[in-house]
Amino acid sequence: MDSEMRSPEPAEFMPADYFRRAGRGEIFDRGAPLEVDLGCGDGSFLLAMAEHFPERNFLGVERLLGRVRKVCKRATRLGLENVRLLRLESRYTVEWLLPEASVSRLHLLCPDPWPKARHHRRRLFQPEFLDAVVQVLEPGGEFLFMTDHPEYFEWSDEIAGSYPGLERLPWQEGAFFYPKTDFQRQWEAEGKSMHRLRLRRPG
Repeated sequence: MDSEMRSPEPAEFMPADYFRRAGRGEIFDRGAPLEVDLGCGDGSFLLAMAEHFPERNFLGVERLLGRVRKVCKRATRLGLENVRLLRLESRYTVEWLLPEASVSRLHLLCPDPWPKARHHRRRLFQPEFLDAVVQVLEPGGEFLFMTDHPEYFEWSDEIAGSYPGLERLPWQEGAFFYPKTDFQRQWEAEGKSMHRLRLRRPG
């Protein structure tokens, strides 16, 4: 990590220790439901959610420094005190950093599908990842997954169908407030359809 080489933006969350789970009050000092956007990109989804739900806390996870800084500046400019950005890999964040039973909703939207068969092991949606998802979700918490890639969706749907720790919920487009990501707008402009999975840790 290069935390000692640069100053964080006002909205950036930089853990004191990257090798242990964060405490519940480290990311936000107010007690509110926590939602996590894995691979938040340009922050369009994250910031729209934070504006719509000011009573909730939102953590965006993104590995690219330039994106993190841009989204931090936008959040500060919009006065969104319920937004934090973490520069880190999504898998590591869920498996090793997020507090256990702390997340009300975890969003994984338009991740890299790694379409070649020899690269499928790099896909984030794996049984081992779902083990970590269950660990960080609070009882009744939800994991929402979206992709434009039909084969990746079939892969994920099959894994979810045989995974015992999460139950499936219906998710129809427009069923609740859910802004579009930058990737979703791009794919839909190209005529692609979005495929959705909504899973819940039993309460």
